[in-house]
Amino acid sequence: MAGKKVVSVTFQTMTDILRFAIEREEEAARSYAELARKAGRSGLQTLLLELRAEEVHHKKLLQEVVAGKGAALPGRDVPDLKISDYLIEEPLDAGSHIQDLLIFAARKEAKAAALYARLLSESSAPEHKSLFQFLVQEEKKHKLKLEQEYEQQVLQED
Repeated sequence: MAGKKVVSVTFQTMTDILRFAIEREEEAARSYAELARKAGRSGLQTLLLELRAEEVHHKKLLQEVVAGKGAALPGRDVPDLKISDYLIEEPLDAGSHIQDLLIFAARKEAKAAALYARLLSESSAPEHKSLFQFLVQEEKKHKLKLEQEYEQQVLQED
C-alpha cells in the first residue's frame, strides 16, 4: 500500500498493552471532539460528542484495569451493517461533507474493534479477555451508530 505507514508495536507486559489501548482511546476522544467541531449540524454533532464521551469512559475502564480495579463487563453481539466497508474514505478538511465525516469515523471504529480483537487474542488473563471483548463490542456499537446515521443522513437523500 503506497503512502500508508505500517506500524509494528511490540509489548513486554499486559500493562504495556493497556497503556497503548489507553492512548488509542484518548486519540479517539480527541478525534470525535474535532469531528464534532467540523460537523456543524446539531444532530450529528450530538452523536459525535456522545461517542467522545464513550471513548473517555473506555479510557477510564482501561485505567481501572491497570490499577488492579477492573471488573467483568457485559458484552453482547453487535450487528455490522458493513456500509462503510465499501465506501471510499476521503481525507477530511474544512469543506468535508457529512458523508465524509461519517465514513471516516466508522472506519476508525472498525480499526479500533480490530485492535481490541487482536489484544483479546493475545491476552491470557480472564479479566483482560473480558475487558477486550467488551471493548470490541463497544467499538462495533459505535460503528453501527455511525452507519445508521449514514443511512439516515446520506442514503435517504439519494
